[in-house]
Amino acid sequence: MSFLQLHGLTKKFAEVTAVDDLSLNVEKGEFVSLLGPSGCGKTTTLQMIAGFVDATAGSIILDGKDITFAKPNERGLGIVFQTYALFPHMTVEKNVAFGLEMRKLSGNDIAARVKEALAMAQLEKFAQRYPRELSGGQRQRVALARALVIQPPVLLLDEPLSNLDANLREEMQFELRRIQQQAGTTTIMVTHDQAEALSVSDRVVVMREGSVIQIDEPYAMYENPATPFISRFVGKTNTFPVTLTRSPQGRQFELDGHRITLPHSADTAVDDGSEALVSLRPEKILISRQGQGRFAGKVQNSFFLGNLWMYEVQTAFGLVTVSVINNHEQVYTTGEAVSLDWHEDSLKVLAAERTGDRQA
Repeated sequence: MSFLQLHGLTKKFAEVTAVDDLSLNVEKGEFVSLLGPSGCGKTTTLQMIAGFVDATAGSIILDGKDITFAKPNERGLGIVFQTYALFPHMTVEKNVAFGLEMRKLSGNDIAARVKEALAMAQLEKFAQRYPRELSGGQRQRVALARALVIQPPVLLLDEPLSNLDANLREEMQFELRRIQQQAGTTTIMVTHDQAEALSVSDRVVVMREGSVIQIDEPYAMYENPATPFISRFVGKTNTFPVTLTRSPQGRQFELDGHRITLPHSADTAVDDGSEALVSLRPEKILISRQGQGRFAGKVQNSFFLGNLWMYEVQTAFGLVTVSVINNHEQVYTTGEAVSLDWHEDSLKVLAAERTGDRQA
């Protein structure tokens, strides 16, 4: 039996359904991220787990115990808020000790557990500082240490890195994962940042309009998105509308005068003769000089991203985004004629979108 189980969890606010029949099993020690655009229901789900919002229907089972109607303070969960919510008048040491003092542990036990938590978060030398004297990343680690020191069965993280600048945010993703793995605490994180979710999670739950769209390991979700929405939301992609046909060689479609045969791994439940979308990640596309690939194009824009060059290439089948590792070679300029190509096993076939599906 899974350590944390959400069964048919639903929340309605008047006539609006914020979370619709959500079910999820989380194993002990697992790191799961709830990912989706604003308004998809991920924060409401976290608040129901925490007990801050009552569920309209469904149940929450923690380690075999039904906590659906338990008060927040009875659940014993660790929570890190978006703003960290540190006490400004307390030192780092006192902030971390606060939850233990509320539980009336002995002074020796508090001192030992605070020392351990500060060491885990690499905050020992900051113990006597106040939050105002810390950087954003250090304050984030204090919030984590304070949440983990009570040894909660589950750690809940509500957009914990959103207030950090881009460089520090990336650094703290790995720091967050290190601390979580060292503590071994079952963790649920809410985020709208797909890179953040992919980099730290054991599994990712993509939500949209209150419903779960796909649950998968990060690599599997990125390589095999279940819907066009996920293919766009979880990373960048190019999509081409095609009509699938079947030949002795397998499923095929036509693109810019070329017959493309899909590998068996890309086969889909889309019926022959039906419209479909082919998804192709920018890094899977090979760009070369004019005449060296199957598909002709012209560079419309180029963007230097440090480790990558990103090109927008106009082709007969639309604007295609291509990413190339910066290796000081093959730099293409705006207006240059180029060729594109790819391996067929890079193609993913998805059912064509319904009306309105293009909106995130």
